[in-house]
Amino acid sequence: MKSSPLVCKLFFFSCFFFVLHAGFIKAQDRLLIGKLSEAVLNFTGSLDAVQKKEACVSFTDSLRFDWNYVPRARKGLSLKNMNAAQQQKAFEMVRVVLSASGYQKTKEIMDLENVLRVIENKSANDTYRDLGNYAFLIFGKPGEKEPWGWRLEGHHISLHFTVAGEEMTFTPGFFGSNPGTVLADVPQKGKRILKDEQDVAFQLLHSFSAEQKKIVILSEKAPWEILSSNKRSKLVKLKPEGIAMKDMTSAQKTLFQKLIAVYLDRYHVTLKNQQMNRLKEMGLDGIHFAWMGNMYPEIKEGAGYYYRIQGPTILIELDNTQNNANHIHTVVRDLTNDFGEDLLRVHYEKMHVKH
Repeated sequence: MKSSPLVCKLFFFSCFFFVLHAGFIKAQDRLLIGKLSEAVLNFTGSLDAVQKKEACVSFTDSLRFDWNYVPRARKGLSLKNMNAAQQQKAFEMVRVVLSASGYQKTKEIMDLENVLRVIENKSANDTYRDLGNYAFLIFGKPGEKEPWGWRLEGHHISLHFTVAGEEMTFTPGFFGSNPGTVLADVPQKGKRILKDEQDVAFQLLHSFSAEQKKIVILSEKAPWEILSSNKRSKLVKLKPEGIAMKDMTSAQKTLFQKLIAVYLDRYHVTLKNQQMNRLKEMGLDGIHFAWMGNMYPEIKEGAGYYYRIQGPTILIELDNTQNNANHIHTVVRDLTNDFGEDLLRVHYEKMHVKH
């Protein structure tokens, strides 16, 4: 049976626009990676030999996978060991890969170290609550054929970026907030840095029917911490639980997608779209939402809550249990591409293709 000329034309134009769109996406990726490469080289070029030794390691260094979000001694070049110009160049790297709101959240989370100093009556020379203890670490070198990456890490911030060829990934990505709501009599009083991560989730939770809640709510008690922690072994053991998007009403699906977008909106629009397109390719209907703990946003003992968003490739967690449910941990993980695992596998396969 012959196709009509109209069908052939429609098929041709659909293929043409698909190729055009794919080319546009690739161009956006290249543009972003180019800007990031320039920012990283500007930063490393401003360092002396001692600083460069602290800031730069090989891409294969095991430090790439040694990440955490608690106060601790950190590898890399910390802010307190940079001058003002170097700090500005370091934060330009952050500006390139995050959205304006993501960058603002990063700076505000760091500023909470000053709030904790007041709340905990720390002395002026205290180094436990230390705004200067946020460190930058570069893995490999931008512009080379080999993969490279970098991270920013400190208390309640752990951001990781991996580049291979013309593609980049951005997980794991951790944002925390202590306090979740600033109650102390300080200039930041009333601040809720991770407001949307909480409020949209509660909207979604309370949109479910009684029957749906039986599926959504896994336990009346919340875990003490995000379940994936910072260990790969724990990450792979987590399975999708709760209600799938396919079993939600159209209004609930809209809310659920809005909640997912809250986390992806932290990143540059190119990275956000890259991840959202991947989720759509895998099927949004297979993404699950699960809840544990208190069903209302209260700051009091025993009022903690936790939720998890999980699909074939993505894992997002929020836990707010510590400090009387006023201490929030959130993380975005890619179940197949954390630290660029999928990206690197494809990259190395292409490099070793026999012609």
